[in-house]
Amino acid sequence: MAKFLFSEQYAFSKGDSVVVIGLGRFGGAVANSLMRLGHDVMGIDCDADPVHAWADLLTHAVQADATNSMVLRQLGVADFAHAIVGIGTDLAASLMTLMALTELGIKDIWVKALTHEHGQIALRIGAHHVVYPEADMGERVANLITGRMIDFIEFDDGFALAKIHAPLPTHDRKLEESAIRTKYGVTVVGLKRVNQDFQHATPSTLVMPGDLLIVSGPTEQIQRFAGQAK
Repeated sequence: MAKFLFSEQYAFSKGDSVVVIGLGRFGGAVANSLMRLGHDVMGIDCDADPVHAWADLLTHAVQADATNSMVLRQLGVADFAHAIVGIGTDLAASLMTLMALTELGIKDIWVKALTHEHGQIALRIGAHHVVYPEADMGERVANLITGRMIDFIEFDDGFALAKIHAPLPTHDRKLEESAIRTKYGVTVVGLKRVNQDFQHATPSTLVMPGDLLIVSGPTEQIQRFAGQAK
């Protein structure tokens, strides 16, 4: 049961505790997913409505000014292992919250950024990770809508993991015969065939028409590989 307490020091497991600041669409979705994964989550928002909405869903939900490091310290945020700044539209509030978290010495801070400039500033003043939800979703949808990929996740260093239909050059051949890594610069991690269990890929794995491949590698290389005639 979530509590609306202001100055109580909360006893969280340091390894799993996460504070999510900003309980809008992004922050709320992240907080909810973290709870389902078994983490202790404190949600903080300056407005009462989202706090009340999440009160019974998070470990704790608190209405507070997260731009003030003293307030965060009173809430026990300094003891959290991870912090996520999900404030989207108010750039000043996002950066001031980030500065307050760095002042507390949080070792793992994630910041939602809407623009490249926002992200670059966040990194310079202490963010360890920056995410661009709108841009990342746009890239993902663009890849899915072309029909080349069934699912697609891109990491912040240009590396991606994707599920694709086995391209024509791989049909009826073992992976070692297709030489996918040499020709395309990607690695086939696994294979799923209709009505069969997922299997981890080995050089001797035989690829058949209709198979689904899980591949990893640089995004552009995966796109090129996935674009081979089916």
